[in-house]
Amino acid sequence: MAAAGQLRRRLLLLAVPWRWRCSPRRGAAGCPPAGQVRAAFLRFFEERHGHRRLPSAPVRPRGDPRLLFVNAGMNQFKPIFLGTAHPRSELAQHRRVVNSQKCVRAGGKHNDLEDVGRDTYHHTFFEMLGNWSFGDYFKEEACSMAWELLTEVYEIPKDRLYVTYFAGDSSLGLSADEECRDVWLCLGVPASHVLPFPLKDNFWEMGDTGPCGPCTEIHYDHVGGGRNAAALVNQGSPDVVEIWNLVFMQYSREVEGNLLPLPQHHVDTGMGLERLVTVLQNKHSNYDTDLFTPILDAIHKGCGGPRYQGLVGDADVGHVNMAYRVVADHVRALCVCITDGIYPGFSGAELVLRRILRRAVRFCSEVLHAPPGLLASLVPTVVEVLGDAYPELTKNADQIMDVINENEAAFQSSLERGRRIIERTVQQMEPSTYFPAEVAWSLYGNLGFPLDLIDLILEEKGISLDSAAFNELALEDAKQKAGGPPAGQLEDTNTRLDMHSLAQLRSSNVPATDDSPKYAYTLGQHGQYEFSPCQATVLMLYRDQSLQKEVGAGQRCGVILDRTNFYAEQGGQASDQGYMIHLGQQDILFPVESVRLCGGYVIHEVTAVETLRAGDQVQLFVDEAQRLACMTNHTATHLLNFALRHVLGDNTEQQGSHVTAEWLRFDFNTTGPVTVEQLQQVEQVVQDVIKRNEVVHTAEVPLMLARRVQGLRAVDEGYPDPVRIVSLGVPVESVLTCNSEAAMQTSVELCCGTHLLQTGAMEDLAIISERQLVKGISRVIAVTGSQAKQAREAGQCLAMEVDSVSLRMKERSASIPEMQNLSKEVGQLTKMVASTPVPQWQRKELQTILKVLQRTANTAIKKLEMQQAEEKAQSMLAKHCNQPVIIDTVPADSLSILMKVVNQLCDKSPGTSVLLLSPQASGEVLCACQVSKHYVCSRCLAKDSGLSPALQESAH
Repeated sequence: MAAAGQLRRRLLLLAVPWRWRCSPRRGAAGCPPAGQVRAAFLRFFEERHGHRRLPSAPVRPRGDPRLLFVNAGMNQFKPIFLGTAHPRSELAQHRRVVNSQKCVRAGGKHNDLEDVGRDTYHHTFFEMLGNWSFGDYFKEEACSMAWELLTEVYEIPKDRLYVTYFAGDSSLGLSADEECRDVWLCLGVPASHVLPFPLKDNFWEMGDTGPCGPCTEIHYDHVGGGRNAAALVNQGSPDVVEIWNLVFMQYSREVEGNLLPLPQHHVDTGMGLERLVTVLQNKHSNYDTDLFTPILDAIHKGCGGPRYQGLVGDADVGHVNMAYRVVADHVRALCVCITDGIYPGFSGAELVLRRILRRAVRFCSEVLHAPPGLLASLVPTVVEVLGDAYPELTKNADQIMDVINENEAAFQSSLERGRRIIERTVQQMEPSTYFPAEVAWSLYGNLGFPLDLIDLILEEKGISLDSAAFNELALEDAKQKAGGPPAGQLEDTNTRLDMHSLAQLRSSNVPATDDSPKYAYTLGQHGQYEFSPCQATVLMLYRDQSLQKEVGAGQRCGVILDRTNFYAEQGGQASDQGYMIHLGQQDILFPVESVRLCGGYVIHEVTAVETLRAGDQVQLFVDEAQRLACMTNHTATHLLNFALRHVLGDNTEQQGSHVTAEWLRFDFNTTGPVTVEQLQQVEQVVQDVIKRNEVVHTAEVPLMLARRVQGLRAVDEGYPDPVRIVSLGVPVESVLTCNSEAAMQTSVELCCGTHLLQTGAMEDLAIISERQLVKGISRVIAVTGSQAKQAREAGQCLAMEVDSVSLRMKERSASIPEMQNLSKEVGQLTKMVASTPVPQWQRKELQTILKVLQRTANTAIKKLEMQQAEEKAQSMLAKHCNQPVIIDTVPADSLSILMKVVNQLCDKSPGTSVLLLSPQASGEVLCACQVSKHYVCSRCLAKDSGLSPALQESAH
């Protein structure tokens, strides 16, 4: 039997063609390239241990607003750990999974940005190799697989590996993880290499609350040579580094801080590809591996300076090597983030990415002395290194380069503006004062001017920044950003089932809610929508994070039913509202304020007006007007998505959407602002479909079949299986036909939302706002039906007013007050056009006209004022002929005219100094004066003569 087992293992090794199988002891020659290391990891778990291989999720988090970036492989699986994944979703079917996840740690809790470049192992972007078990295998299998991969497949010497385990924590009542320790010992790891560590090192937590558990880490000794390096584990030594962390999720951290056992045990492992490749290629620095060396070579070629030598600290004179590392790391992060739809911007992840880009640009220009454009020129090299693993990089290479170049140019412009502002502020400062913190904060926050550069410029001028005041502004800003949701918008715990309650529902065999009745509506004889009420049974009540069988009058709670016709908030569509009644009691209404879907259960938030009990029979009624408005706007969103792609091109991709009863919001990628003509074309495409009153076809189909539809949009989200297809004007059967291109000619999307049955009920659609959120991402807001009609009527009214002003402007009144009134009217119209809901294409047209009118009015006023000033100046010169000083009163409607009179007088009589007063009807007196340029103070002449102070005063 033993011989048979060895033979089977040998055959398995041969079946998987890892030809490079080399030991780190051999040196660099013949060692595996990073691509093979990554592929070997994935194939090991997929082919040998039955894991499902998944692609990397985008680095923009989906459904987790607390995260700036995906920063660990487990992020996309959080719904499984929390128990909130829909039981029919593809996610809920996973048991064993493996992937290589793109991760970014910059900003937020995990922020390595400022450390990047200072050492040889910190990165903003990195790849996390991971394998997961969701309620399948646990500690023994996880450790065994890890040891097998490292020592038999990668052939890492066993004597260089050390493993750690959780030593326990008496304050939490947790004993040492002896089970994990014993697994390692049974695998043959020497006891001297199996080390206990406390909570901070070997207990992993997802956040302040949620799933957590002990972990075991595998560390590698770069030095080796038979030494015992146990004392260096977890001590920050660059020679002994952690390469793999295996987390055993078996507890849940509650709000009160206590730990409860999880209903299901999970395994979450993560191994940084960069560190693993460093080990297998026998390097001490991640930057010396083939993940970075091609990029470092390209940097050297682009800047022409000294080559990268891997120096750090004081040995790195001039920080040249640090600059190499910063630029190489940051350009990788930029490529991945831009490809995944995160662009440099002004808040959140976009702001962090802007800082990454600007930090890289500064190191390029200030340290490497590279010409502009070096950063973007590195993109093809990054694509060459990472493109095979992440083909989306290859597809978006040109766009990445354009975004980097545009933002680099904008940064250089901001630097010039910032320097001018600093110069001007310094000139206006009193001697021996601090540089104002408000100005520095504005430069830093608004222009993105680097703080260290502000300090450097001020230091060169011998001036200090008011650091205390600056820190106060920074602290105040941080408090505002971390202030949590506004009053009245606190997260409601009555509609968010915790994992223990979800597990209790499932263990009690409480079925998931049947929400198919939400689609049960028809068109009546006269074209009106008819929504059928739904009869249901109360299965459970949820209040204060616990399941209850009964809730008293006046108490707010979540109601779980066996079936419902209410739409729960998901897919960007707002939830239904309405009410429920006890069956047979028409006079007592339980208002339903919001509806949420959690783990397959639909939770209706109500305030009980009388006692509610499990087992009660209720009848549900949705707010039909609100539902119909949401249906209209959701169908309009699909149609708008199609129209934008039709007008702007097939590369236009949805980046987000939100549908309410009042309006719809749609975000999409674009190369620039949408033009007036394009906005008109988009609206026209939508209106054509509305006029044709196309049928909205829907059908549930297997997810794998749906993904084969050509031209299908939004397939990277988490959908249930089977999934619902919504097709405008083309039957779903036609769309699913092999090689059918029907989906290319209309809107076809995967969607769980509620929709119109025919497009004619939309009546109209008007895009009332379009703006760029960040470079490359635009947001439109649109309205439909009567609101669209109102927007068009408001636009026509404003257009008539603008035409009226334009006609009166052409008459060119000779009166300054009349022209000033017209200018004021133009200003008021400009504000109205900006704030009134009107079609955006019309808003842009009117704003262009109003800008021209404002310039025309200002020019006319200036011209009239000059004419009036010249007349008054001639009169004054005649009155005060050849006088060295003119002091007089003159009627003038404004200080601007009075100043022009003074200027005219001084221009026509260069030797004259002038002071003019102009009494106003309000009782104020305007004053303007100018001293002749030819007049030189006798005090100044005396000073230049070298006379003593006393004689100078006497001369004066």
